[in-house]
Amino acid sequence: MIYIHVPFCHRKCTYCAFYSKPVHGADGFGRYEEDLLEEMERRKGEQRHPIKTVYFGGGTPSILPTEVLARIVDGLHRCFDLTALEEMTIEANPEDLAPEYLKSLRQLGFNRISIGVQSLDERMLRLLNRRHTAQQAVEALENARAAGFGNISVDFIYGLPIEFQFSIFNFQLVTHVSLYALTVEPGTALSVQVEKGRVVLPGEDEVVRQYHELHDLLSTNGFVQYEVSNYAKPGFESKHNRRYWDRTPYLGLGPGAHSFDGCRRRWNNPDGSVGEETLTEADAFNELLMTSLRTVRGLPKEMVADGQKEKLHCGMQPFVKCGWIADVDGYYRPTAEGLLHADGIAAALFV
Repeated sequence: MIYIHVPFCHRKCTYCAFYSKPVHGADGFGRYEEDLLEEMERRKGEQRHPIKTVYFGGGTPSILPTEVLARIVDGLHRCFDLTALEEMTIEANPEDLAPEYLKSLRQLGFNRISIGVQSLDERMLRLLNRRHTAQQAVEALENARAAGFGNISVDFIYGLPIEFQFSIFNFQLVTHVSLYALTVEPGTALSVQVEKGRVVLPGEDEVVRQYHELHDLLSTNGFVQYEVSNYAKPGFESKHNRRYWDRTPYLGLGPGAHSFDGCRRRWNNPDGSVGEETLTEADAFNELLMTSLRTVRGLPKEMVADGQKEKLHCGMQPFVKCGWIADVDGYYRPTAEGLLHADGIAAALFV
């Protein structure tokens, strides 16, 4: 699996703490493209087996002109074996998705698109510093379907100062939904607004209520939860993201991308330097806990080292007794309530 990081954004969303940079004309794209293709050539030996998934994330990959995307996709075909490719995803913002652009994406081989809608309330879109309107978001989804995308994901944020009534959204337009609770990250514009009292966010109980309401609404519309934040129509789970949670090795390319070879994590820094970390047995075990307990499937006991099994079994018992974890069919499986506490459960069991 391969992840391509596209760092460009038209402007920064108020809640975003990820690395991104503004667009400075075609020259910026040219330098990015040149560096990315060079990195592909240099690191192509790290993924010798057939690639099953490719994911273009950001930033905002849909900023890139189709001719730039075409050369990047050509580079992928030149450097890697894509004969077994099952899924190629691009993240996109609604305002970039004109009908002709969407048709070009399909022609380039993208068969899945993830559209950052976030909200359909105009006031909240302005608060988040999004560039699109609610109408543009709906049109983008309709245009994506008309262009031949049968696998369409949408991102929504809940826990906003004004709650959007998601029941009016036409869920038949999409096959996958990612739901994220709004978080206030240090150093963001949103954190300044909250600190100064300009933005008042709902309390924890209200956020949890919204989560349960959205969960029920998605279930009613035929979506099945498979991870804390992710719901899909049957057969439309993100193949790429599921492999992250299974700790499958992957190659990350681009200025802010991370890679994992099964033993080491490597990351590209924006300044061009590279960081690397070799995972200890404890690191690997803790990551397994963190990723597995965020999924509905849960943690397979067979993936736990023999020396850790007894200690883990004892540590799980309080969560089994309170109904957050089910010990069933060879798995420690979080319940619906347990998924809300997945990160806390994992942290309590870290070694």
